[in-house]
Order: sequence, then structure tokens, then C-alpha cells
Amino acid sequence: MARKSGEGENGDQRAGVMPLPDPEEYREAYYAGRVMTSPMGGRLDPLTVRMEDDGSGTVIFECSSSSLRYELSIPTGTRTERRKVKEVRESGIDPYCPRHGEDTRLVRVDRDVACPQCGARFGRAG
Repeated sequence: MARKSGEGENGDQRAGVMPLPDPEEYREAYYAGRVMTSPMGGRLDPLTVRMEDDGSGTVIFECSSSSLRYELSIPTGTRTERRKVKEVRESGIDPYCPRHGEDTRLVRVDRDVACPQCGARFGRAG
């Protein structure tokens, strides 16, 4: 069976991209906009954000000192986050990412609204 571009041998991890250890700690730092230290000692710079079919997101980072690439999986919006986004949308205000704060407005992706910085989806667009 043919692999998709970027998939590793096992079909789930991208070739040459490693998952970050302790992803919850890295997610918290990423949502807060803090500088993230690479497992190799350098700084992690975000390269790309992918929105997955299941509503989750994936952020690919590159280490500034080693050029190694790491991925961070971002879970889909929780029920509470989706409800808050829906309430904001229904009040006529453009919703913002409940994880990144008021600096990041959600964008329309197909029929959903999603965060351009983390790729997570937070419900249907109005």
C-alpha cells in the first residue's frame, strides 16, 4: 500500500519528525505563547500547523540548534470550549481561540471554525 507524503514507515508518524516528550507541558507553553525549549537545548520554532480530519491539530516545530523536527498533537475542542465559542458566535461577535486567548480569532475551515495557530476545531461555523 502506498504511503501518503510525509508518513513514516509505520504510517502514523511523519518521516524525520519526532513527537515531543511531555506533550501536555509543551501544549501549555504553546497556548501561552512562551518560548519553548527543545529537548536538544535550542529553541523550538513553529514551522507549520495542520488541521486533521478528526478536528484535532498538529504543529510541527524545528529546533534552532539541531534542526531536528518535532510534532505536537493538539486535541480537538472540548465540549465546554465548543459551547463557549457557540455562545460568542450567536451573540454576533467573531469568536477567538479559547486556548490562545483574545489575540487569535478563529477562522472558517469548510463548515467549521478552527484556530489558525493550533489547528483545533471548535464547532460549526454559523
